[in-house]
Amino acid sequence: MFRIRTYNKISDKGLSRFPADKYQVQEGAETPDAVVLRSHKLHNETLPESVIAVARAGAGVNNVPVEDYTKKGIVVFNTPGANANAVKELVLAGMLLSSRGILQGKNFVDGLGHMQDSAEMSKFLEAEKKRFAGNELAGKKLGIIGLGAIGSMVANAALALDMRVLGFDPAISVEAAWRLSSDVERMESMQALLAEVDYLSLHVPAIPATKGMINEETLKLMKPDAVILNFARDAIVDSKAILAALNNDALRQYICDFPEPWLIGNEKVIALPHIGASTAEAEENCAVMAVNQLKDYLENGNIRNSVNFPQTEMARGDAACRITFTNDNVSGVLGHVLGILADKKVNVIDMVNKSRDDVAYNILDLEELPNEDVIKAVREVENVISLRVLCK
Repeated sequence: MFRIRTYNKISDKGLSRFPADKYQVQEGAETPDAVVLRSHKLHNETLPESVIAVARAGAGVNNVPVEDYTKKGIVVFNTPGANANAVKELVLAGMLLSSRGILQGKNFVDGLGHMQDSAEMSKFLEAEKKRFAGNELAGKKLGIIGLGAIGSMVANAALALDMRVLGFDPAISVEAAWRLSSDVERMESMQALLAEVDYLSLHVPAIPATKGMINEETLKLMKPDAVILNFARDAIVDSKAILAALNNDALRQYICDFPEPWLIGNEKVIALPHIGASTAEAEENCAVMAVNQLKDYLENGNIRNSVNFPQTEMARGDAACRITFTNDNVSGVLGHVLGILADKKVNVIDMVNKSRDDVAYNILDLEELPNEDVIKAVREVENVISLRVLCK
């Protein structure tokens, strides 16, 4: 029986995929094998030593101490792409809000409650509507930094609106490249992209390399009538530099999902309360994806969409037993383990070995269940962090 601890409200559509005869799912469960969460912060929380995996029902893992968990052999999963459509639609809404004076027009109309005559109101609005004249998106240049699951969907949608799309992503994956329309113009540098665009949409993770990537210096490269849309993370933008650019007419508007005190009330800012993935569909998709990945790891040892371990998958065949182990990514560990199994006459039917940064992960299918002495010997191999025995 696997025990799952939940934080936040996780969609039942996902949690129901844990079969009751194999899983005990409970908020605050003691000695859990794994954790499922959304926005709950784990940085100042000590997890039980029983935890071997954490699944975040969302793409960002800023609320999870990934580096610490890696050292303990805890696999951290996320759900890239599960909320991509929700964020894509909000980015499109942001561009429309920034281009047509929609919010300003609504606020203006809301202030006309003193008018009781429809004809008078109609005549007044006809005379005043010019103040809310905007621009169309068709023909404008949209720059996208980060062409992963969300960025590629935004790019394809913008092309459908007859925008010209310029993209920059030095780390684009093959999978992401296949999703991307060939009509997206690839830029050689972020600086070259910034100088061209009328709208800039950011879709990169918050990591040291991207912190403050939009700052006082990079803003100087942009057109003064450009619009920045940030539905990625607040840390990738220096919002005080953004505010200075807005106040100096060096930037037209800033649309974001991350309000900060100094942005509130600025007429050139539309700040939303972090609702990019807040749709029923996105929450369900994230929960289903998180649960499916967690189940496959707990039951089969397979790893897909981990932010700290290598993607490692091997189909379950007829092997009597499967062992998985994590080790420091140094030479000789796998050979040492295979030597122990050979000495004990334990036959390896199939295996896979992958590494990522400082961690290596291994799946071995064995012809027979090894005894406790064999398992103990493998656990004690230098640089082995953790080991699991998975039998059908």
